[in-house]
Amino acid sequence: MSEQTLRIAVADDEPDMRDFFQKVLSHLGHEVVAVAENGSELVALCRETPPDLIITDIVMPEMDGLEAVREICLERPIPAILVSAHHDAELLDRALREQVLAYLVKPIKRGDLEPAIALAIRRFREFEALHHQATNLQQALEDRKLIERAKGILMKRAELDEPDAFRRLQKLSSDRNQKMVVIARTIVEAEAAFQT
Repeated sequence: MSEQTLRIAVADDEPDMRDFFQKVLSHLGHEVVAVAENGSELVALCRETPPDLIITDIVMPEMDGLEAVREICLERPIPAILVSAHHDAELLDRALREQVLAYLVKPIKRGDLEPAIALAIRRFREFEALHHQATNLQQALEDRKLIERAKGILMKRAELDEPDAFRRLQKLSSDRNQKMVVIARTIVEAEAAFQT
């Protein structure tokens, strides 16, 4: 049994598979919030009621499951599990390029679905954490570059050495109760105004 209840959207052009998903997912303690017959319907339903996880067939009329996952994830990343009777290399390659975190080949059983869900959710959370960490590191690097530019401006304009310029930034930050990067941005913007 899963640790938490997930809101799951499912899509399959076979009525028996849709019924299977609804029954099994409910038995596993999850809530099926959308049931679609094709990719276009899946996209529309996910916009109305955003799920925590998508389980979709690949080959469906109107729009296939991979195209639907791509379109949904453009708006908000959501983990996806593909279910298909097809297991050719081209489909697998396409799946690897999308938000697909598990690939199950029909016929599937409850015993296949439960670990696939747990794995997909765990991997998705890990990817999200890494993305967040990378974003924070990128921001820290950009802030550091801005502080270095401001320090250089202070060194030039106030004829300070590097440690004194840094201490001046720290003092301004403390006196104004603002982050050092905010003070640095103000100095860099002021310098740009003088140069135009």
